[in-house]
Amino acid sequence: MKHPARTASDWFRCAAPVDGLERIEARLSGQAYAPHRHDTYAIGRTISGVQSFNYRRQRRDSLPGGTMVLHPDEVHDGQAGTDEAFHYRMIYVAPALIQAVLGGRALPFVESGLSDDPRLATAASALLLQVDHTLEPLARDDALVELAQALALVGGTPAPRARGDFLAARRAQEFLHAHYTQAVTLAELEAVTGRDRWSLSRDFRLFYGTSPYRYMTLRRSDAVRRMLLAGVTLADAAAAAGFADQSHMTRHFVKAYGQTPGHWLQCARRAGRS
Repeated sequence: MKHPARTASDWFRCAAPVDGLERIEARLSGQAYAPHRHDTYAIGRTISGVQSFNYRRQRRDSLPGGTMVLHPDEVHDGQAGTDEAFHYRMIYVAPALIQAVLGGRALPFVESGLSDDPRLATAASALLLQVDHTLEPLARDDALVELAQALALVGGTPAPRARGDFLAARRAQEFLHAHYTQAVTLAELEAVTGRDRWSLSRDFRLFYGTSPYRYMTLRRSDAVRRMLLAGVTLADAAAAAGFADQSHMTRHFVKAYGQTPGHWLQCARRAGRS
């Protein structure tokens, strides 16, 4: 197939690299990339159009909704699969980050470079955000743990027997409970617990059933409910609870309770009058 030439409407944006993780977003047409390889995982999602690439001696076509998983050191190229441009987001993840979570297991390998597995789609979505979206450090590390575990499941990497350090997990839980309004990092939890961050993240899930970041955001959402019932405004409650802004608070509130804060407050007030 003959591809159209690149156009002036093409664009490319990237976020500043952070600790082995890079994020890009682009809209490209024609023959976008010559054959090349990374020493990182390249995990992405096509937002619109058809994103085609040659990978392991076959052409692959990435459509909106699926997840691209290019293994480190595998040659690939990139081009529009139709006459239209394609829009996509991609994260580049150092294998050392994945290995830190998996703890010595083989690096996961997705043979075709494409996956429609919902577990991987959900895990990747937490990192495949617009490049101007800033992730809290704990949210980023939490998302990396989810991504590594999803890759292992999809790639067929055997899981180890569950075991963990309960005392370390409890120290982390107590610290998060006392400091949930702050931007806590896994590095701080390492110092508090004496456990490395990736092992601690696994411990926390094992003993408390959720991730450190989700535990912290749920405590923030609990605080928002208390403040709203006390008459604090949405914006002030968001700031006091440690959220970046009101929209950030609303997103997490909906994830926790299935309703916006305003609707929840209306229902709570009606219940109080009944």
